[in-house]
Amino acid sequence: MTDKGTVDKLKGKAEEIAGTVTGDDKKKAEGLMNQAIGKVKETASDVKEAIEDGVEKIKEKIDRD
Repeated sequence: MTDKGTVDKLKGKAEEIAGTVTGDDKKKAEGLMNQAIGKVKETASDVKEAIEDGVEKIKEKIDRD
């Protein structure tokens, strides 16, 4: 999970709540979109880390052989 993804999700949640409370559908939609963007950033970061770990394991295996 990335800090940036978390920030986007929190910002989005705040916007969603503000939009709901004020009846501003545009603000609510922006909040939902920012939450989705944050989740995508977190997922991309997790995938990147998994790939890097996999590459490192392959390098270690090659070095041992």
